[in-house]
Amino acid sequence: MTQAKQQKIPGPDHPITVEPNPSRVVVKVGGQVVADTTRSQALYEAGYPAVQYIPREDVDLSGFARTEHETYCPYKGNASYYSITSLGADGDNAVWTYEAPYDAVAEIKDHLAFYPNKVTVEEVPAD
Repeated sequence: MTQAKQQKIPGPDHPITVEPNPSRVVVKVGGQVVADTTRSQALYEAGYPAVQYIPREDVDLSGFARTEHETYCPYKGNASYYSITSLGADGDNAVWTYEAPYDAVAEIKDHLAFYPNKVTVEEVPAD
């Protein structure tokens, strides 16, 4: 079995949960809105801060460039990356996506996540 076909199910030593975020999530690059959604999925993994996964159709991809960079997570699968072109080298591989995530995190398919040190991610509580 190749690494890309292996699937490790999150367990008690590495819990992962994915939940719909009831808040509106807005992502800005240099003050410009690049994503705005009320359909974000919040992924909670082990002891890490929650990561907002935003539906691809709620992201303005016009300022992004697909890169050759890929990573592998034994709990989520293979990740592909985008750079944010307006940030120059600082925007390299600033956005990632799991296009074929493992079943345990299927909710993040066709969603994008952003490195919070590259963009501003704001959560606006629902009314």
